[in-house]
Amino acid sequence: KGNKTLSVIISELLYTDLLRSEQENWNKNSARYKSRIKRIKQKLEELHDKYALNLSSPRIRFGENVYFEENGCIFLSKAGDADKASVLFSTEDLGFSDAHIQRIRISPDQRYMAVSLKCENSEEATCVVMKLDRFPVLEKVIPNSFSFEWATSDVLFYTIQKNLKCQEVFMTTFTDEKHTKLVYSEQDARFFVDIYCTKDRRFLTINSNSKTTSEVWLVDCSHPFKSPVLVQARTKGVIYHVEHRNDELYILTTYGEPAEYKLMKAPVASSGMENWQLFYALEEKTKLIDLEMFSNHCVMFLQRNRHLCLDVISFLSRSVQSIKLPTWACAFELESHPEHSTSTCYFQLTSPVQPPKRFAYSFKANNLIEQAEQEVPIIKNCHTTRLLAKSKDETLVPITVFHNTKSKELHRKPLLVHVYGAYGIDLNMSFKEEKLMLIEEGWILAYCHVRGGGELGLSWHKDGCQHNKLKGLHDLQACITLLHELGFSQPKSTAVAAASAGGVLAGALCNTDPGLIRAMVLQAPFLDVLNTMLKTHLPLTIEEQEEWGNPLADEKTMKYIKNYCPYQNIKPQPYPSVFITAYENDQRVPLTGILRYVQKLRKAARDYASRTERKGNWTPNIILDVQARGSHCDASWEDSLKQ
Repeated sequence: KGNKTLSVIISELLYTDLLRSEQENWNKNSARYKSRIKRIKQKLEELHDKYALNLSSPRIRFGENVYFEENGCIFLSKAGDADKASVLFSTEDLGFSDAHIQRIRISPDQRYMAVSLKCENSEEATCVVMKLDRFPVLEKVIPNSFSFEWATSDVLFYTIQKNLKCQEVFMTTFTDEKHTKLVYSEQDARFFVDIYCTKDRRFLTINSNSKTTSEVWLVDCSHPFKSPVLVQARTKGVIYHVEHRNDELYILTTYGEPAEYKLMKAPVASSGMENWQLFYALEEKTKLIDLEMFSNHCVMFLQRNRHLCLDVISFLSRSVQSIKLPTWACAFELESHPEHSTSTCYFQLTSPVQPPKRFAYSFKANNLIEQAEQEVPIIKNCHTTRLLAKSKDETLVPITVFHNTKSKELHRKPLLVHVYGAYGIDLNMSFKEEKLMLIEEGWILAYCHVRGGGELGLSWHKDGCQHNKLKGLHDLQACITLLHELGFSQPKSTAVAAASAGGVLAGALCNTDPGLIRAMVLQAPFLDVLNTMLKTHLPLTIEEQEEWGNPLADEKTMKYIKNYCPYQNIKPQPYPSVFITAYENDQRVPLTGILRYVQKLRKAARDYASRTERKGNWTPNIILDVQARGSHCDASWEDSLKQ
């Protein structure tokens, strides 16, 4: 009694043996690519050095003071005089040399600074609070913190992360009588809690969100010791987020028809749903990406007819100014914590092959300004094409394609297809050095915006989750087929890349249509949906039921998941080659499941080869690279370069 059972010991020994075997296999395979690795590494380092200045972290402005982070240090400078910056904080000096800085929050009077530090081998971060005297002093260390905000100059609210969940909010004071107390506790395992400060610093919001439903509580920053006040009790299927201006709440919500985001408002004193009034509605074929509130304006970052644009709302005149953005732009990157009363909104535009370029919108002049302070050339040798593929049910699925303008005979060029299709999250379209390198090497890059993702709004996600998951697979099949029909590469030169939950659709495609592609590259992939969703003791299973369904409660759901689950549908057939990167410390996608998938896939490929034994049969190369550092797709530049 109290000892491990024999089955547990045997499982652990098998796991250790499997891991050792995979590491030996990886070492043997990677040795074949040494000369190519050297060339690619040199090229990527050149691109990184060329554009590193533009990939630096955003500036936090407080009047004349500017705070920014570089190389594990936080600096303070005067606006326009970055050369005379002083060091406020160093991860190395505090014994966190292997951590990177995730978040910075400065107290309203700039006497304190809270910083979150995250090590690569863990999902949990540590919050460090510094007192900004002439010589900054360490004031407090808060382990396992996720989000934090200053309510006043000496009162900090923060959440604690346990086992990938955030369900508690605490308040701590930095007055003469220091104390810490629990402010809010969430009881529903499907809900995740974070905190946010409204742009005018009037309220701190406690946000409790599941995948489909929200609830927000307000903390009055002028009376932080008072109990939080509920805005609107959670209503199934209604998501909402809150901003504040002039005693009115501006509520970004899915409430009402159509069930897409719209901006509503209500008095602070009577914030219930019955008092919500429509303030701004999205046009048809428009998706809201983000929103920034300023004292007299609200900036809506949108995608309209598949192109990025801005809608700038004036609170004074109630007018809306629509601004078109450059056609090459695929993603926004907003400045963190802009000043509420500023007359200019700063942001960056980027694409997978275009380093971030800084832009500003002037509220006074009503125009867009391209910032020239850092010379970033527009990448001229890349052509962008936007296509629509017709899926099995006639739905049109967007594809974004990039290729070198000098490329001839595109049907002979290699193609890398990207897919995700889950949680209503868009495909990552921000700049990566390796994407630009591939374009320069003659590759074609295709981004398939399949259902399950968020590219066309909330309905696009709903149409690709739970009992609609197969629609995402049909979309991916249609996208790759169209690309080949239009002369973008051919099956023998096509690879699919996916990460995390994107592994579900990529892995399913390998089972249903292995002839469409020659290779598959996966990072921390989710490949065994059924077994994961049957294990309710795992940290994320309960909250994930809104995305995948609950096979324990419903036989129909069990059969549906089994029908597309990559691990469950492996069979002897001619598979493409597969390269998987996994992480030993991944809490979201356990390594044991990936090891099982690789073993089963190899066996199926061997069984097929032994049955056919025809001359010229191609045997896939199935490689697993297990990284000791990093955790679930969160790697430093150095580890990303190595990969």
